[in-house]
Amino acid sequence: MNPAEAYIISQPEPFRGMLLHLQMVIESTIPEVDLKYKYRIPFYYIGDKPYCYLNQSKDYVDVGFWNAAHLTKNLEFMTTASRKMMKSLRYRFLEEINDEILVEVLFDAYSVRDKKFYK
Repeated sequence: MNPAEAYIISQPEPFRGMLLHLQMVIESTIPEVDLKYKYRIPFYYIGDKPYCYLNQSKDYVDVGFWNAAHLTKNLEFMTTASRKMMKSLRYRFLEEINDEILVEVLFDAYSVRDKKFYK
């Protein structure tokens, strides 16, 4: 088991279930992603470029997007949470995860994967 998978499995419920669900949706939507352990969290890469990350913090799970400055879809569901460039979909319960919105954002992020971090 790689460190990113160990991170996911080691989280308490309900976060472990949420992270496993998000992992399944991400990997089935964008099959070319590679799950790594960077910055002490699970981080998906496409080739050598960061794509998105999973982070459990306090009472929520974030799916953060590396090229968030270029995203255009479902921004009303995303939070910046005092971050200047990063945006994320934030979930407190498994039932809050709307797979349709998540998949649209994943495809949007995939479409801007070759753009620079900043606009």
